Amino acid sequence: MPGIKKHKLFTAVILCSMLAATYTCSAQKTSLFPEGTVIFNDIPYANDTSQKHLLDIYLPANATKNTPLVIWVHGGAWMLNDKHADMGYMKQTVRSFIDSGYALASINYRYSTEAVFPAQIQDCNQAFEFLYANAAKYKLDKNKIAVIGFSAGGHLASLLALSNNSNIKPFYADGKKPSFKIKAAIDFYGPSDLVMLASSPDTSVNNARNAVSILLGAMPVERPDLAKLASPVTYVDKDDPPFLIVQGEKDESVPNTQSILLHSYLKLAGVKNELIILPGAPHYGEMFDAEPIRKKIFMLLREYLK
Repeated sequence: MPGIKKHKLFTAVILCSMLAATYTCSAQKTSLFPEGTVIFNDIPYANDTSQKHLLDIYLPANATKNTPLVIWVHGGAWMLNDKHADMGYMKQTVRSFIDSGYALASINYRYSTEAVFPAQIQDCNQAFEFLYANAAKYKLDKNKIAVIGFSAGGHLASLLALSNNSNIKPFYADGKKPSFKIKAAIDFYGPSDLVMLASSPDTSVNNARNAVSILLGAMPVERPDLAKLASPVTYVDKDDPPFLIVQGEKDESVPNTQSILLHSYLKLAGVKNELIILPGAPHYGEMFDAEPIRKKIFMLLREYLK
């Protein structure tokens, strides 16, 4: 990116994620959700007692059956935060989901420091399948599911959406392709091509302590096969769901060429998508909780979660 000589990929993200968690804690004290929101906390989705296998569901106060669902995937360099993260600096967007009649579910997944890839995408698929299978119990429409993710969560959200119409057995905890379908995807500043990151002179992923290397269990240059397996762009095809991609112009943690590249792959495949590069914006923050971006989010949801 012009003006920035070197990206310390996810080194800065770790610090940013800690600050984002602080945002979230203070935001919860002032109530993120509209009055009357129906909340189901800490639902286990994997038939175990792991704190990383829990999810929350938020329903509008007047929800009846078949409420369209948006699933939130948190960021944190695949090794930090939990299902409450990123909400604190996206307050108005979070409230708008509920005010606009959407259910919101937010999921935990295993840290890369606990289990290397593909554990994280297995957990995401398992959580989504749980919500699909239990939709009637929680007044959800299992046929109207969208995903939104931030940073590492943006990577996982994109990977979920793009591999959803494939049969990638390593991505499923039991090796069985899940039943749910993702109708729309919203990616905030997630890496899309880990192979490209490994070959770029403007990144620092090729050391064992970097978040990408920790995720893969190896440096990308040593295991390009794993880097490709974990890259959302690997799975782009004409049958993928529509995307909204958002990233900051001044992102020093994930090069915005990652979002541009995903946009280009989708465009070449004929998949409807829109890319927003927010002028002057860093890797995360309240600049992304802006009305023009919210309008784009809800245009997408209204069209594809009818």
